Amino acid sequence: MPDQLPPPTTPPSPPKGPTIHIGEEFGTAKKNLPPGKIVVIAIVLVGIAVALASFLKRPKPQASGTLDNIVAVEVPDQNTTMVALTFTLRNTSDKSLYVHSIQSSIKSPSGDATADAVSAVDFDRYFQALPGLKNGIQPALSPEAEIPSGQSSSRSIIVAFPKTLDDVNRRQSISVIVWPYNETVPIVMTK
Repeated sequence: MPDQLPPPTTPPSPPKGPTIHIGEEFGTAKKNLPPGKIVVIAIVLVGIAVALASFLKRPKPQASGTLDNIVAVEVPDQNTTMVALTFTLRNTSDKSLYVHSIQSSIKSPSGDATADAVSAVDFDRYFQALPGLKNGIQPALSPEAEIPSGQSSSRSIIVAFPKTLDDVNRRQSISVIVWPYNETVPIVMTK
């Protein structure tokens, strides 16, 4: 007989094991990330830690002080007023304070103004020209001055504001601003 075909057989069964659902994607966030609750809790904890660190490490003034005496004298025919400001500065830190620069600012009805302190070398010249500035004056605080840790110092500065004496006398506030070296926050004394 010519060639006869063998009887049909059943195909072998597939091996037993995990089944793969070909329609399911395995590159999704649901499969690759932790549960949402854990992510939210972690974000909240990190936020609390950052807020706490920011609060504890915030810049603080290295010293404090009070503005004790203000004497203003108008410069004749110049629409300018010289102001002598006497203050007490207390170094509250554990290291010496070195003065970088000194300014003063005024808020008056005619507007605000800021002025740098005049040089301490010129104090005598200003006292000769405007003797009224000398009332209650202390030694000058100049840049590069050192105030040791835990010490207080009563000092004075003189500034010139482009204001009339009446504007200075009707001021809302006047401030002395001392900028120490290596600090991001100035020492501000206001009256």
